[in-house]
Amino acid sequence: MYSIVFRILQKFDPELTHQLGMWLIRAAGLPVIRAWLRQKTAPSSALSLNVLGSTFGSPVGLAAGFDKNAVGIRGLYALGFDHVEVGTITPLAQPGNEQPRLFRLLDDGALINRMGFNNDGAQVVAKRLAKLRKKGGDLPIIGVNIGKNLTTALDGAQADYVLATKKLVKYADYLVVNVSSPNTPGLRGLQQEKTLRPLLKSIQAVAGQTPILVKIAPELDDAQITGVAKIVMELGLAGIVATNTTTDREGLRASPSELETIGAGGLSGKPLADRARQVVGLLRQTLPRTFCVISVGGVLTGEDVAERLAAGANLVQAYTGFVYRGPLFAKFLTRELQHSTY
Repeated sequence: MYSIVFRILQKFDPELTHQLGMWLIRAAGLPVIRAWLRQKTAPSSALSLNVLGSTFGSPVGLAAGFDKNAVGIRGLYALGFDHVEVGTITPLAQPGNEQPRLFRLLDDGALINRMGFNNDGAQVVAKRLAKLRKKGGDLPIIGVNIGKNLTTALDGAQADYVLATKKLVKYADYLVVNVSSPNTPGLRGLQQEKTLRPLLKSIQAVAGQTPILVKIAPELDDAQITGVAKIVMELGLAGIVATNTTTDREGLRASPSELETIGAGGLSGKPLADRARQVVGLLRQTLPRTFCVISVGGVLTGEDVAERLAAGANLVQAYTGFVYRGPLFAKFLTRELQHSTY
């Protein structure tokens, strides 16, 4: 059924269809609808696990970038996501990059985006999360992904991350420090040891007991990945989210002319799978199991989830697969995971 709908949606701008999807997801969060949906999508209790100081209904969650402003959390939980990472959220609201900024690579099962941290800002999102928490009821584990504003110079980035943390941390089950988006100029430079360590220490100083993870880029080489892992261990942070989108275009089925027309942006989806899996294995060579690794990138099936868990991930997130497989994607993943032979 969804394959027919998706063929129709392909005729429309990807960002427009995302906005329509978010409207439907918000509708799915209405009390009667979400109760009915959750009965259909809830994972088996056999998949539950304890990590980051919380009990997750399953390892399957939604990656940051889909619900940037924390408007669809209840609906996403109703659709089967047992953790939802919102954001990236910056201290001040910002519109992001110019449109068009989201593109489908249908032959590759991929997306390219250069959204640029478009979001409502930390104060607005904090109020939204506060209202959600106050109302209570069934909620997924909520991760909050933070970044710096475009207009903030790199030497002022630390203040941005600290401010975002102060506004949002009390509403987060865990916090993710995004220093790896390719769509904010210079941001990936914050992954360097000389800048990353003081940045993470400053966030740690205001985050209280909330678990902190850092999200890294797939382009980091093995030594750099190991270096980040050692900083996480040294500071006693919770773990690492691996990985963000990639700027690499090697091996794609999309034509060079199509890629040239699209231009810059981060690639997500199936082409990222191998590297994402490799990074998990590399991290586990350094990080003991007491540190959390969340694997992201190229997760389209329950078998993919099983492979990441086998490689050493505690949790697995997806985004692009949600676009390609439809609203029951999380249910598909957990059911397939249960029957996986990996």
